[in-house]
Amino acid sequence: MSKPLDLNLLRLFSEIHRLGSVSRSAEVLGLTQPAASQGLARLRHQLQDPLFVRAPGGVKPTARANELAATVRHTLQALNLAVDASVRFDPLSSKRLFRLHMSDIGEARFLPYLMAMIHTQAPGLRLATLPLSPTRITDALDDGEIDFAFGFLPQVKQSRQQLLLKDRYAVLLRDGHPAISALQQARTPAARQGMLQGLDFVAVRSHADTLRILQHEGLEDRLRLTTQNFMVLPTIVRETNLAAIMPQSIGQTLSREWGCTVVDPGFSRSEMRVSLHWSHRYEAEAGHRWFRERVTSLYRSR
Repeated sequence: MSKPLDLNLLRLFSEIHRLGSVSRSAEVLGLTQPAASQGLARLRHQLQDPLFVRAPGGVKPTARANELAATVRHTLQALNLAVDASVRFDPLSSKRLFRLHMSDIGEARFLPYLMAMIHTQAPGLRLATLPLSPTRITDALDDGEIDFAFGFLPQVKQSRQQLLLKDRYAVLLRDGHPAISALQQARTPAARQGMLQGLDFVAVRSHADTLRILQHEGLEDRLRLTTQNFMVLPTIVRETNLAAIMPQSIGQTLSREWGCTVVDPGFSRSEMRVSLHWSHRYEAEAGHRWFRERVTSLYRSR
């Protein structure tokens, strides 16, 4: 099997073919004359052809060199474009697709503001959410299956991450629910616990942390409905006396839109750190860097 061609030798070949001079090509590439001559000798040996012969004022290509020239030139151009794309990113012209892990709660929390930012700063950019099992996220980031993962993901340890916001779990109740005033006025953990024991709850199967809090607070027996989809919760809460546990920031957004009230009962172990996760393999790439810098800036301002 023949040796692969040295990229620097291909650049030297292309310049000599373009300029018709070994010495001028050496100047353009920042090489000494001996280094250029040695490089050309190596390329001649590897390709088994003189490639260039002496001519008045310089050199002229052989038939074999002319055959190779277009292919070498196109290869170098393609490589330069690829390298340039990795170090520069133009958000106004980019059509790039970013794939994101988000839960349905994450979509409700992040996508509205994220898409508003994209619309003004990178109108051709495309996003696609791809919810994954937490056990798959690290590998999916490393493999390039997804570019970023948003969320409270304590299971994802082998990744780069940037804190976006701190939140805590609270209770969402319909406006006018008879327990709201009592919960808000309860001054001690025991009093709040007593009030919580009088509530019935709805939970989402895919969000284990809400189920964990119910269990930790001794409220498993008060779970009356388990559903699959997060976005059905506001309607259920609004139309019943059921209570839902969810991140406080999400609950506050829904309370304004759906006629509900958020109450923080002071759950223990309810704090959550929501972060942006990515793989170290891609963090130097220009578009990747642009995206995470904009996301970090966007959510730090909220």
